Amino acid sequence: MVNESVLVIGAGVSGLCVMNAFNESASNGAAVPRVVCYEREDQAGGLWNYNWQTGTNEYGLPVHHGQYRYLWSNGPKEGLEFPDYTFKQHFGKNIPSFPPRTVLRDYIGGKFKHEIPSEAIHYQTYVHDVRFDNNENKFRVVSRHLPTNKECIEWFDYVVIASGHFSIPNIPSFTGIETFNGSVIHSHNFRNAATYKGRDVLVVGASYSADDIAMQVIKFGAKSSTISYRTKPTNFKFPPGIDERPLVIKIDGKTVHFKDGSSKQFDDIILCTGYLHEFPFLERNLHLIATNNVYPELYKGVVWNENPKLFYMAMQDQYYAYSMFYTQARYIRDTILGTVPLPSIEERQKDIDKWRATMAKCENAFDEIKLQADYVDELAIELKLPYDLNVAQQFYDWEHDRVNDIVNYRNKGHVSKFTKEKAPELRTPWLSAFDDSIETFVDNK
Repeated sequence: MVNESVLVIGAGVSGLCVMNAFNESASNGAAVPRVVCYEREDQAGGLWNYNWQTGTNEYGLPVHHGQYRYLWSNGPKEGLEFPDYTFKQHFGKNIPSFPPRTVLRDYIGGKFKHEIPSEAIHYQTYVHDVRFDNNENKFRVVSRHLPTNKECIEWFDYVVIASGHFSIPNIPSFTGIETFNGSVIHSHNFRNAATYKGRDVLVVGASYSADDIAMQVIKFGAKSSTISYRTKPTNFKFPPGIDERPLVIKIDGKTVHFKDGSSKQFDDIILCTGYLHEFPFLERNLHLIATNNVYPELYKGVVWNENPKLFYMAMQDQYYAYSMFYTQARYIRDTILGTVPLPSIEERQKDIDKWRATMAKCENAFDEIKLQADYVDELAIELKLPYDLNVAQQFYDWEHDRVNDIVNYRNKGHVSKFTKEKAPELRTPWLSAFDDSIETFVDNK
């Protein structure tokens, strides 16, 4: 085991959880393989790092991050927090339930600051080819150190894909879109809501990012914001200035025509149409083919069934986040260490099919939350983790609040599963809160 090696691709939260899991075992005296992480950016933290760049970066690579300047969490922190490192432990006090991006980034940094050897993460290292050699029974990995352009070929016994699935936009096309006279961007390139002050904005999509961006631009002064849905309207009680219309049929200059026969002129179009699960560095027979759903085609949600030396982290559509990553990382670790034996490929496929059949029966967000809660519970029990990680009730309450009051749900406080304390309500309502600094939010000014 000590002569084996593990490569973790990506130092976002999920990749850091894998690194942390192995370091935890080593600190407890277990023999562990050599574990290294290759991260293409110059810092850890993944999508929680804000990057002003869009398109391509200084190395000609697509910009990985898609966070926008004034983003606040749209899920309660009580459904996100690590069981062994609570928000109260980090900030020294009980804080409101829906933090801005800066607060979440600070929390992540505190969690991993002393838990991962700094030399284990190789920054600005771009992995561009991963293949499995059957003769060697290892992965051949080609990487490039971006500042020096130096290429390196290495061999690893195991590979963990932790590069996320929120970096390659899914971009639809509409008849006449090439005639549109304003800006057209995907939400991945949305950075500053204040850019749209005084403008009429069309938001295409009806999921979480669509309603959030539609409200963001109104919050920062847009003249109007129209959400175009494909299947059905949200019917949320949006603030004044936001309306919903069915699918875009065609575009003629600044005029957009909708399926119900209506039309309206717009200055800008923002495509909130999701992301593709793409891993351009992987050979195709290792490539997870997936849409954004709560249970991808992976054993225990992480093991590539055709080759159980390959793992995928955090590929689910996520209600649970950090606590799920914490659990998945320990399952991967224990599988590699051999303390959790894998069944046959046939038995693994049966388990995958069971979970996916359950997923197919999900009719709404509440069903999906229950599935994800059951999944995390199953992993935790198998791993004998000393925590009760079931935060389904926190998510049920959140979804209920969100559906009933899309404008004010962020103002409410939720109960932490681990501290048993209820978060204070947000003193300055979200729609009126323009200071998203750590100090203002933590002090709840």
